[in-house]
Amino acid sequence: MREAQFLKQNAEKWKLYEAEIKLHKNPDKLAERFVELTDDLSYSKTFYPGSNTTKYLNGLASLFHQKIYKNKKEKSPRIWSFWQFELPFLFRHYHRQFAYSLLFFLVFCFIGAISAKYDESFIRLILGDGYVNMTNENIEKGDPFGVYKSNGSLNMFFSIAFNNIYVAFTAYVLGAFLSVGTIWLLLNNGLMLGSFQYFFFSKNLGFKSIPVIFIHGTLEIWAIVIAGAAGLILGNSILFPGTHSRGVSILKGGRDGLKIVFGLVPVFLTAAFLESFVTRHTDMPLVLSLIILGGSLVFITWYFILYPVRLHNKIKTSLQENADTTNSQNFTQWLNKKLSSEKQGI
Repeated sequence: MREAQFLKQNAEKWKLYEAEIKLHKNPDKLAERFVELTDDLSYSKTFYPGSNTTKYLNGLASLFHQKIYKNKKEKSPRIWSFWQFELPFLFRHYHRQFAYSLLFFLVFCFIGAISAKYDESFIRLILGDGYVNMTNENIEKGDPFGVYKSNGSLNMFFSIAFNNIYVAFTAYVLGAFLSVGTIWLLLNNGLMLGSFQYFFFSKNLGFKSIPVIFIHGTLEIWAIVIAGAAGLILGNSILFPGTHSRGVSILKGGRDGLKIVFGLVPVFLTAAFLESFVTRHTDMPLVLSLIILGGSLVFITWYFILYPVRLHNKIKTSLQENADTTNSQNFTQWLNKKLSSEKQGI
């Protein structure tokens, strides 16, 4: 890529970052910007060593470094800042990967349901003979969801939480196989959910199963989709490095994907708690079940979709409004001169 094109692609971002360093007091946000600047600086050093672009980025990165250590003390705990700001920004930044992961999962669920409908042996192939036979026995006893009462609540909680967290990290790691591994895991889980739900609908228990199973399933399934997105982020960083070197791209994608999976741990713990201590009460009032299910949907919609968009737009608007009042004239003059020189072939 020519240096002029590199400048055009990133000039506005650098202007905003130069303005942001005077506005932000949050060390976590400054650290995030600092990492992105060092990525750009690494690319510039590789392809334009000794250029003014490299010198400028080196200076700007140094300012961020100084600002970070100057404001090292935080008013709020680091862990709270992670879930309040850093994680939502990642959700907004990788919204396409989340959409792809959800689309893959829904398609695989549909395939699982259709396959179960037209092939009776498919359900046993996916869910296993043991589970199908046990559920059939429970249905005959008048307790179709008795599987959720089969073990002690505490043991069930630890077992489910460990398994789901393990699956999430596996979905992320499998992204290293050019995203194919992650898609394969989404395929397995999608086929399982699709055939599982069709099994209950075929027994005329489909609508009754929803307020029972999705008390915990709403959070659990969504978290698996997000974990799939983390795997796609890692895979795409290998396949599509963009303006960065492939090594830098992999490090960035791997780091961001790992943060997303780590951020899902409380969601999995909550889902495991609901499945172990709440779902087993299959005779609870329908209204209470719908309140829990609805609360999960509201949380997912707000934290994973609405809040990240709102936070991103708020910061962007604030930076744009204040960009003209900051001292970025030197950079603007240098950039305009550089781009003008490139156009004239100098």
